[in-house]
Amino acid sequence: MHRNVTSGPGEVELPPLSARSVVLSLLLGTHPPELPVKDLVRLVEPFGVGGSTLRAALSRMVAAGDLRRTGSVYGLSDRLLRRQRRQDEAVHPATRPWDGDWEMAVVTATGRSPAERAELRTALTRLRLAELREGVWLRPASLARPWPAELGAVARYFTARPDTPARELAADLWPLGAWAAEGRALLAHLARADGPADRFTAFAAVVRHLLADPVLPPELLPRDWPGAALRAAYADFQREVAARTRDHA
Repeated sequence: MHRNVTSGPGEVELPPLSARSVVLSLLLGTHPPELPVKDLVRLVEPFGVGGSTLRAALSRMVAAGDLRRTGSVYGLSDRLLRRQRRQDEAVHPATRPWDGDWEMAVVTATGRSPAERAELRTALTRLRLAELREGVWLRPASLARPWPAELGAVARYFTARPDTPARELAADLWPLGAWAAEGRALLAHLARADGPADRFTAFAAVVRHLLADPVLPPELLPRDWPGAALRAAYADFQREVAARTRDHA
């Protein structure tokens, strides 16, 4: 359907988007996240997705619980609505001035299954914490969000000021250099992308990359951190997609 994007030194390799990925990317970037099938048919045409391929993908996505269907309108399922909220938060994170405190979560539950442990790790990672050592998770207390009540049964939550210098601790907890290098490569790729499919593929990668951004206070970041530039580029793309969707509608 789409060509592969190969990479050289300092570049990124982006796999082609499937019909499912194109539909999800469109809906995840649409508010409210639902579109009639006739609009979806027109919107996916620039990506080489034909009508029959789209309808087959829609049927599989409804059966898999990715989408819900009301008449001829397809929308995100509850599970993917939660993913859209995480994506929106990644693009527009709510922050507050940092006073030097760190959030600390200490896992207290025992006897959990491997699946339960993996689920907890995912939940803590989505809260943008990083594991200092087994069962101890940290991040600067610079995000304006409440601590989820449901985690109270498995982890204790504190704020603290570690003895380790903050910049040194942040560099130990997150691969900041690697994240920044990939972010700059994505920005360079966006500047070269010359068609709808390439740009869509690149912005899907930008969203995935922003989901892994620790959103640290500026004073803890390396120089030339590309987070703000990536967010600005994706916000512009969202407005472009929204305008295209309105035009088709």
